[in-house]
Amino acid sequence: MTTRLERQAGPESLLLNMGPSHPAMHGTIRIMLELDGERILASEVEIGFLHRGFEKTCESKTFFNLLIYTDRLNYVSPLINNLGYVLAVEKLLGLEIPERARYIRVLMSELSRVSDHLTCLAAMAMESGAFTVFLYMMKAREFLWDVIERTTGARMTTSYIRIGGVRAELADGFAADTRTAVKETRKVLKDVRGLLDRNPIFLARTRDVGVMSRENALAYGWTGPCLRSTGLAYDVRKARPYLVYDRLAFDVPVGERGDNFDRYKVRMLEMEQSLRLIEQCGDWLERHPGPAVPADGRAMVPAEAIREARRRKPEGRIILSPNLEGSEKERLESLYACAPGVVPPAKEDAYASMAGLIGHFQYFMTGHGLRPPKGEVYASVEGGNGELGYYIVSDGGDRPYRLHLRAPCLHIVSALEELIRGRLLADIIPTFGSMNMIGGELDR
Repeated sequence: MTTRLERQAGPESLLLNMGPSHPAMHGTIRIMLELDGERILASEVEIGFLHRGFEKTCESKTFFNLLIYTDRLNYVSPLINNLGYVLAVEKLLGLEIPERARYIRVLMSELSRVSDHLTCLAAMAMESGAFTVFLYMMKAREFLWDVIERTTGARMTTSYIRIGGVRAELADGFAADTRTAVKETRKVLKDVRGLLDRNPIFLARTRDVGVMSRENALAYGWTGPCLRSTGLAYDVRKARPYLVYDRLAFDVPVGERGDNFDRYKVRMLEMEQSLRLIEQCGDWLERHPGPAVPADGRAMVPAEAIREARRRKPEGRIILSPNLEGSEKERLESLYACAPGVVPPAKEDAYASMAGLIGHFQYFMTGHGLRPPKGEVYASVEGGNGELGYYIVSDGGDRPYRLHLRAPCLHIVSALEELIRGRLLADIIPTFGSMNMIGGELDR
């Protein structure tokens, strides 16, 4: 099929196909270029190579089961994707969650935001030739992902933030591990600033390259670090505070010129602010510990509890499997909203009583699970790339009648043709890198 660019290109122009197999295009995007030498006259961006039908898939899953699909939208900040979805469902349900779960959600989201920015800038620097910066930032990301993994059990597909709260209590030693990760990340950020901020090669490839005006950024629907690089301090965490962001101190960094360098600078400054938020949440959680699990007395494994339940009601605490560690019955009150039928029942009850077993099945079985009332709702959070919003329509059933995702990446990439018009071929790499294109979010 003839492309738009092929129909409109001049007879003397060179047409060049860049991607989707080009390493900088991540295998999921293609740019057709009309060139005069190395000067870009026009371009046509083609997306959809990773299209997975996220929205329609979610409409065939129950409200509980579709959570795992939100992980895959943006693999470097899955916890924020979880959060945006559950906030929309909780708004539909009118659900209030415990204070401790709110702080945990913010803390985990900010760990994800730093991971997201580190990945974006690492890739941007590497593709511009600064491979050392890539290695430094990956090192910092490993510290953060280690912390996340110890609590969620996974590095990328976390599914940790659940409707009504969070899946489990923070792992033992979480506070100390987080302090170490924050300290090491700050060292890396300092090193990166020393390597890039005054580097003439990096500046030549980013300063006054890929410039976007504030007016055009708004017209394209830009949000997040890309919009803030143009000088507009719009941040969902400040504009429409959710969870406990209105109680925490943090600034919203902005740029001046809206070019590639400003998008780099804004992300660097935002990581500093996220580390501040992590420390504040960590301090609060240390001052307000959750209920402890009784250490003494009789404890039995699930198989023993089931055998005893056949004769009489088991006496003693039931030990959960390592996969459920941190979600013991004693801790649920501080982690989940008190809403039977809306949040998962305590696993221990499923082992020890017929009523508990039936309740467990009823929550997870198709046609019996969570059923929000009829209505429609939109809720958004500040994602790694910008405003990440979920629009959900409920017909009173156990799955969304309609689910639409407001993905920030789509609006940002839609301006790529304008950003590279008139520039040199080599400018595409740092400009595209500064956008933080994530295929799962873009093509949903």
